[in-house]
Amino acid sequence: MKIAVTALALTMAAGAAFAASHAMAPMVEAADQDVSNGIVSASKVVAGENGWMVVHRTDAEGKPGPVVGYAPLRMGENVDVAAILTEEVKPGEMLMLMVHSEAGGMKTGAFEYTLGAKEDGPIKPDGKLVMQTITAK
Repeated sequence: MKIAVTALALTMAAGAAFAASHAMAPMVEAADQDVSNGIVSASKVVAGENGWMVVHRTDAEGKPGPVVGYAPLRMGENVDVAAILTEEVKPGEMLMLMVHSEAGGMKTGAFEYTLGAKEDGPIKPDGKLVMQTITAK
């Protein structure tokens, strides 16, 4: 019995170490792109929970502005995430692609965030937003 418990403990510890070493920090990977088709995309987004990739207008000061698009995210790695823009974005304008949570809203699966609200708000590991700023071409 003692051997089985020890083996189980070692297996669980090894599994936890493997999972921890392969856990990915939340992030957004995107580049400047042509958005004339009304779509903005990120090549990869990592989320710690189900949530949203939210597209904010921004400028050289780097403050998130109004939301102009969003796309759902699954927990873990999401590849080629595309958000439909709800407003025209002209070449040269800057966009901030940001990871938001699904938490705090009234409806699961419905994007409920408005600028400054707590519903479906941005995640902030270590107090920092998870985002990537790009320029529309």
